[in-house]
Amino acid sequence: MTGVRCEVALALVRAARAEAAASGVPMAIAVVDGGGALVAFARADGTPFPLTEVAIGKAYTAAAFGRPSAEVAAVFDGRVQFTTSISVATGGRVMLGKGGVPIVEDGVVVGGIGASGGSGEQDLAVVEAAVAAVVGRLPDSP
Repeated sequence: MTGVRCEVALALVRAARAEAAASGVPMAIAVVDGGGALVAFARADGTPFPLTEVAIGKAYTAAAFGRPSAEVAAVFDGRVQFTTSISVATGGRVMLGKGGVPIVEDGVVVGGIGASGGSGEQDLAVVEAAVAAVVGRLPDSP
C-alpha cells in the first residue's frame, strides 16, 4: 500500500470535524497520503482560509517525517538555516508546530492528518482523537 485509503481519509476528516465541533473551534482538517498528496480535506465555516495550507502542511510534515509535527519542530528548534532550507526545498510545505500526526497502518506510515484553527493543543487533540477513533490506535513515534 502506498498511501492512506480514500475511505479511511474521509472517515478521519469526519471524526476530526466532529471533535473540533464538540470543542467549539472551527478548523481546517487535511489528510495526505504517504507521498504528501492531499486525499481528503474540510474547512469548517468561519475558519480563516489561510489555515487551509497550515493544516495541509502539518499533515505533510507528519507523513514526511513519520512523527508528529510538534516532534519535528522540536528536532529543528534553533536550526534556522536548516529549517529555512527544508522550507525552500519543499516549497514551504513543511509546517512546524502542533497539530499533525502520521497515519500508521500495519506498522507503515501511510499518510498524515493535520488540523489548524485552534491552539496547538486543540489542533493536536482533534487529530489524535480522529486517529484513535478511525485507525484504532495512535501512531507510534520512532
